[in-house]
This record gives sequence, C-alpha cells and structure tokens, in this order.
Amino acid sequence: MGASEPAARALGFWTSVALVVGNTIGAGIFVMPAALAPFGLNALTGWLVILAGCLCMAVVFAGLGRAFPQDDGPYGYLRRAFGDGPSFLILWCYWVSTWVTNAVIAIGVVGYMSTFVPALARGHWLPPLAAILLVWLFVLINLCGLRIAAWTQVLTTALKLIPQAGIIVLGLWQLLTHPGAYLQHVPPNPITLPQTMRASNIALFAMLGIECAIIPASKVLNPERNVPRATLIGALLVALIYISVSVVPLLLIPQQVLISSNAPFADLFGQFLGASAAKWVAAFIIISGLGAMNGWTLIVGEVTQNFARHGDFPRALGKLNRRGAPWPAFVLAGAAASLMLLLNYSDSTSGAFAYLGDVVSLDNMPLYLGCALTVLILYWRARAPAERRAPLPRRVDAALVGALFCISIIVTGGKSTLWAFALGAVGIPIQLWSMYRRRPAYRAARRAL
Repeated sequence: MGASEPAARALGFWTSVALVVGNTIGAGIFVMPAALAPFGLNALTGWLVILAGCLCMAVVFAGLGRAFPQDDGPYGYLRRAFGDGPSFLILWCYWVSTWVTNAVIAIGVVGYMSTFVPALARGHWLPPLAAILLVWLFVLINLCGLRIAAWTQVLTTALKLIPQAGIIVLGLWQLLTHPGAYLQHVPPNPITLPQTMRASNIALFAMLGIECAIIPASKVLNPERNVPRATLIGALLVALIYISVSVVPLLLIPQQVLISSNAPFADLFGQFLGASAAKWVAAFIIISGLGAMNGWTLIVGEVTQNFARHGDFPRALGKLNRRGAPWPAFVLAGAAASLMLLLNYSDSTSGAFAYLGDVVSLDNMPLYLGCALTVLILYWRARAPAERRAPLPRRVDAALVGALFCISIIVTGGKSTLWAFALGAVGIPIQLWSMYRRRPAYRAARRAL
C-alpha cells in the first residue's frame, strides 16, 4: 500500500500537534537552564532571538505544507527549488541531527533519573549505559507500528504539560508572595551581542521540532489543512510555554548552583516545596523526555525511509515489518545514536547536553535555511509567465527573516560548527554512490543480472 493512500495516513490533526509539541518540548527545556546559566541574562535575550526566528520558520513550514500538500515533506519541497543533489545533502544533515537529537534527549532524561537513582549522577559507565538502553526502548516501541507510536506521543505530550504548568504556577506564587526573591540571584554577566548569540545557539536545540508536522506529511490525513495548522499552533504553544518557564530558574537559583545542576527544575521545586515535590516534577519531566525520544525515533525512521524510497539509501533500509514499520531504518538510527553517546558522554550532564545540542542545532540549519530559500526561489520564479499559475507558498517576508536567522546561527556556531560540518560532509560520498547507482548503464547492467 502506498504511503499516499488513505489507509496509510494514520496521523490526524491532534496527533500532528502532539508531534510538534512533543518533539519540541522534550528534555531540552528542562536541562537548558543549567546549560545557559554561564551566560546570565544573555540567556533571556538569546531566547527572544530564537523564539522570533523559529516563529518565522513555523510560518515558512506551514506555507510549504499548504502549497504542496501532496509532496513527500521537505524532500519534495527542496527538490522543487534545488534539484536532487543539494536536496540530498540538506536532508542528510537533518537525518544526522535526528539521531543525534535522541542521544541528547537521552542525556537529559538520565540527568533527571538521577533524582531517583543517585548512582546515575556519579558513575562513569552507568549514565551512558542507561541512555543507550532508553534509545533502544523507543526503537522497539516504533517497531510495533505507527499507530502505537502515535498514541504514545499523544499520551506523553499531555503528561509533559503538567510540569510546565507547575513551573509557571511556582513562579507566579513567588512573584506574588516574595517578589524580592527575583532580585537576590540576578547573574552579574553584562548583556552583549556575542554572548546573546552563543546563548541563542544553545537554546535553539530546545525549539527544534517545529518542522515535525511536515516531515511525515505523506502519512497525515487532510495534509493541506492539518499540516500548516498543526505547525503554527504547535509552534505558538511551545513559544508561550518557553517564555513563561525560562526566567524562573535563572533568577531564583544562584548562578553557580544552576551551572552544576543535573536537574534544574527538580532542584527549583526542591528548594521551595521540598524533596517530595522535586521527585514528582522529575518524574513528569522524565516522561516528557521519553515522549520526545518516541517522536524523534518516529521522525528518523520516516526520513530514512524517504531516502530509501527515493533511491538515495539502499532500498533495504525502507523494508517494512509486518506492522508496517521500517525496521532496518530504526535499527540504523538506534546504532548511530548509541555510538554518538559513547563518543561524547561526559561527567557533566549540562556540558555534554550543551555541546551535542549545539551540534544538533547546526545540523538542522541547512533544512531550515533550505526551506526558507525554497519559498524565496519559488516566489522569484513565479514572476515568469510560465510559472504564474504554479502553487506558491505565502509570507515571503517570514521566509526572508527566517533565512537571515539561520545564517546568523551558522555564522556564530563556534567550535561545534566543525563537528556539525564533519557529520554533514559524510553525506557527500553517500550521494556520489547514489548518483552512480542511478546511471543508465549501471541500471541496465543490474537488470541483465
């Protein structure tokens, strides 16, 4: 059964919203206060930059989804503007970022699990082992099929909003009863443009996922309506939540304490409400991270299957099990994430999280920039008489701001840019191999065998 047939479209509107919200609100926002603590108040200005840029990108993704509902997600959008070669490299970088994302989320989840299992905060081999086991747990869940993975996503997304609401309530309670508490631990760092941009690079990881409704577009019911609506509603909901919860730990926890924290939000509740409250918060945050791992495993399987379907990866990677899940794609993604964990895990949860999160953000930027440029290129082409009746994404202004936003993130990426570019460059020989396989002489020889 083809992916475009109704029976294969198992994702509805609310499931698509859950995919956007669930993949964006993972473990990232819950570990982010510790990762951003060294930047002081630059963390807040960095958040403003990220939220503005990502909302523009949400408009871009929604416009592409509305204009080209039958396209195979970004794979189809990018090919319209750039052709096969550049599109492959852009999607390759995104594919790399998806399984590195699962490694980063696993680090954050293990950090919060240390609230219940203190050995996870002290051991040298136990934390990476626990993170790897989590990666493979969600490989197994997604091997059970799309519907089970989708329902897991909806459930965990609903549960993960509980700690977010709790953080907002705690912040308001402190503001009303002890407003001076917000002035006791103001970080001394001066606000500067370089520090703001470095903070925004790290914070960007927590906003990645706003594109998740367009990735499995071929499996979404009524995609011309549901994909853009889910993208915009999901992105706006996430932005409102992040603005609300980011300021609370930054101003209520001393900077040096926050920097060394493995579970900053649990520590925040423990400071004001006691250890039992901290454990409840940690439990919900663990569920939040697990839900994000489920969603990103689904996405990496979809991207791998798209590559295999179009002949850029061996077609065996798109092979389906009896539940319709591309099992070789999931196994490959799990193995890659496990290797990344082994190579980069450190004793500092926030240190490993910040470094790998930076790499993920930079490897996402080719997709974000490519989609923004796709809108601009198609708009320019539409000025030609032959193209004036072609579908056209809206809001070129958002695409222009989004493109500038992506370029600024890449330029200010720092040393993580080298890691990100190295992982992206691995795709070049893969693409050359793919191009060779498509040569007519090669295809004729294969048919003759």
